[in-house]
Amino acid sequence: MRLILLGAPGAGKGTQAKRISTEMGIPQVSTGDILRDQIRRGTELGVRVKYYLDQGNLVPDDLILEIVQDRLKQEDCRGGFILDGFPRTVAQAEGLEAILERDGMGLSAVVALESDSETLVRRLGARFTCRDCGADYNAQTGEIPSRCTKCGGPVGPRDDDSAETVRHRLRIFEEQTAPLIRFYEERGRLRRVNGMAPVEDVFRAILSMLG
Repeated sequence: MRLILLGAPGAGKGTQAKRISTEMGIPQVSTGDILRDQIRRGTELGVRVKYYLDQGNLVPDDLILEIVQDRLKQEDCRGGFILDGFPRTVAQAEGLEAILERDGMGLSAVVALESDSETLVRRLGARFTCRDCGADYNAQTGEIPSRCTKCGGPVGPRDDDSAETVRHRLRIFEEQTAPLIRFYEERGRLRRVNGMAPVEDVFRAILSMLG
């Protein structure tokens, strides 16, 4: 199974990707996680992408494609994968097609998690993360500790989740990422799911679509 999860920031792509990964035994490939790890470790790549993420802008296509290509070459992706947060533009989607074609592979399906903007602003404003290990916390589902329960590091809001930055990210999504819906719909791969439904309902809906 080679799957893409599409959706605006906060639509639940990461949550569903983790559940599908466990259910199907294939890795979740999250470009967001990869980039945040690079930022935490202060790598040259991390410094480059932090500038874009802090402003709510997309990381350039060529940089993202390089990262994804390297990740998909790893052994655990041979049996399939779930792409979470990629592609975000039509140019990235075309680049991904070229990468997969070179390896004699194709996509199994593209699932779009549909959502509304104001709900997403509230969701994202409730997200917190450990500054050291990257563990996630959510004020909508539980109390936020001052120190990480996994490593003891400091916990705070994500830098790219302020209301102003979130609204900017959503505008970018509508302008640059939403055309992916048409791109994959024209290729007959798109499946739509109500991303505002309860997490379990969304998960079951996705599994039923994948057969």
